[in-house]
Amino acid sequence: MDKIRNFCIIAHIDHGKSTLADRMLELTGTVDVRSMEAQVLDDMELEKERGITIKSHAIQMDFKGYTLNLIDTPGHVDFSYEVSRSIAACEGAVLVVDATQGVQAQTISNLYMAIEHDLEIIPVINKCDMPNAMPERVEDEIIDLLGCKREEILRCSARTGEGVEEILDAIIEQIPAPVGDPNAPLQCLVFDSVFNSFRGIIAYFKVVNGTMHTGDKVRFVNTGKEYDADEIGILRLDMSPRKSISAGNVGYIISGIKTSTEVKVGDTITHVARPCDKAIAGFEEAKPMVFAGVYPIESEDYEDLRASLEKLQLNDASLTFQPESSMALGFGFRCGFLGLLHMEIVQERLDREFNMDVITTVPNVSYNVYTKDGNTVEVHNPAGMPDLTEIDRIEEPYIRASVITTADYIGPIMTLCLGKRGELVKQEYISGNRMELLFDMPLGEIVIDFYDKLKSISKGYASFDWHMNGFRPSNLVKLDILLNGEQVDALSTLTHRDNAVDFGRRMCEKLKELLPRQQFDIAIQAAIGAKIIARETVKQVRKDVLAKCYGGDVSRKRKLLEKQKRGKKRMKQIGNVEVPQKAFLAVLKLD
Repeated sequence: MDKIRNFCIIAHIDHGKSTLADRMLELTGTVDVRSMEAQVLDDMELEKERGITIKSHAIQMDFKGYTLNLIDTPGHVDFSYEVSRSIAACEGAVLVVDATQGVQAQTISNLYMAIEHDLEIIPVINKCDMPNAMPERVEDEIIDLLGCKREEILRCSARTGEGVEEILDAIIEQIPAPVGDPNAPLQCLVFDSVFNSFRGIIAYFKVVNGTMHTGDKVRFVNTGKEYDADEIGILRLDMSPRKSISAGNVGYIISGIKTSTEVKVGDTITHVARPCDKAIAGFEEAKPMVFAGVYPIESEDYEDLRASLEKLQLNDASLTFQPESSMALGFGFRCGFLGLLHMEIVQERLDREFNMDVITTVPNVSYNVYTKDGNTVEVHNPAGMPDLTEIDRIEEPYIRASVITTADYIGPIMTLCLGKRGELVKQEYISGNRMELLFDMPLGEIVIDFYDKLKSISKGYASFDWHMNGFRPSNLVKLDILLNGEQVDALSTLTHRDNAVDFGRRMCEKLKELLPRQQFDIAIQAAIGAKIIARETVKQVRKDVLAKCYGGDVSRKRKLLEKQKRGKKRMKQIGNVEVPQKAFLAVLKLD
């Protein structure tokens, strides 16, 4: 065990974690030159296309007689749950900071997470070969943040490979070996799982105590199910089987599990014959922040969608879902996501990995509704709102948001945050002309387009991080969209009373552009309760019935027009309006 080191790489988005992992794998000879490619650990097409890491990836390397278990983590705030699980399986972390950008919000939040778990931190400045790098200034920021000495900070360039060997040496010298007893009863922490259509479910685990052998009979403590360990092994670029895995190491187990509900991330594996006395304290459950309905386009695909979501949940433990039904869309699921990017990625993965075409409704957050008879209802969906007459008050979730930016962009960022009903808590200089602004803001205001707007007004320089900060009473109303008097529940939203009229008007204008014209007029209305606050009309497609009348009495023309009018009226009674998928997504991009 003295020769094992478990570590993860944490950083803000685009600071070079995956590239640094590539160089480490090259240097230790884990990946041969032929199979080397950029972002070698990112195995989803989606990750390669977008250049982001979505999943944590574990891999084992050998270096100078030591076994190094590396976990590469995502940087985006929407995938911070992946980071928290990786940190729980490690004893140390390499904190990577970009020499051209300095310390960003996600760097700080990931660092605090690592410090809470008592991890040994190795600070590294990456991209030192860039012409606009400012390593001295970034070193000052890291010293302020960590309180370490200047000579402890390593410099490297993950692109050229310069300085990577020093980082590996530092990992061996500074990160402690895992503690655990190979002879104690078996205790393994499951930190990830993946579905394989040939082998069933493969669980990735870290052995905390004890030793697991191939063929052992094991029990998953939380679910109480028992299995034979048909194959165990370590994670190289591919899985490589081993006879046994002992304390401190990271590996995988294949035991022919078919049902996805039987494996839970954070569960403990132990022997049936000699069980451990208590389960390992896993990670806290991921708290979904954004809720949206996901519905199959064809109603008979409902069961396939359920199976696809279950398989996806194995690989992405932060996704939650429960069945729901809607008047307009039939049966589907109410899914909880960690943020908008997470929602977009899940939708994309359903399409690519499972061939599921889905419709996603407008995302919203959960509210606490207090009724006059003293009950509390948690509402995730505007359709589940109690009647207006029964409501005493509504409380909405608030967050504490931290925005780090240069002083040049403070004006526009303040305007944006205050326009989203934010309250400035404090602002302070971190170093040079970089400032941190703290706001209390309603979560409902930031789920849709806040992050995109923040990036565009700060030209990409502002970074953003947040955590929950309780619930507060708020003056919210339910805004309904009616098409020809029929309510479309998938387009209903909960919004603040002050924004409702403006939002309703913009929504009607947008729908007017998107709805195809029919043979009859379509009235698009926005309503709060029984009060209509905005209206647009999509004009009917009309045939020119007067084309054959040259001159003559006006009564002939009127007769033809009246006849057409009666036909249109009859058509309107039986006609229905189809809402295209674009219209549901357009609400997200209202500007």
